[in-house]
Amino acid sequence: MNRTTVFLLILTCFALGLTALAQDNDVAVVVNPENAASNLTIAELRKIFAGEKRSWASAVPVKLVVRGPGSHERETLLKLLDMTESEYKHYWAAQVFRGEAQSEPIVVPSIGMQREAITLYPGGITLIEAQSVKPGMKVIKVNGQTPGEPGYPLQ
Repeated sequence: MNRTTVFLLILTCFALGLTALAQDNDVAVVVNPENAASNLTIAELRKIFAGEKRSWASAVPVKLVVRGPGSHERETLLKLLDMTESEYKHYWAAQVFRGEAQSEPIVVPSIGMQREAITLYPGGITLIEAQSVKPGMKVIKVNGQTPGEPGYPLQ
């Protein structure tokens, strides 16, 4: 990598609010830009993606947007929830069947659709590859850390 490329990568990361270059495998937590959240613990993130926390502090309903099976983001989600793909599908089907959730998370096949969905839903939250974060997207900290920082928990 030449100096110009490194310089542009650093500028891009600063423009995105990332304090260091994200690892290739870091996964960012992105919320709707209007969401007041700025930091979540891993425990809070688990509750959100398990459907146990159904609304934000502002009373706006949480809207989960997840990538489809086989994506890096989906693997990170399964690791976060300590589930296999089949356990995850069964879990959400049971949540809906018992009336504990109105619907399963929105599953999107592409990063572009993730970006679009997050802007459409005020309570939207998603996991997205850190290097795919674009200006205007709101990345929130996890355990006080952003992607690229040592010890960042979502990889």
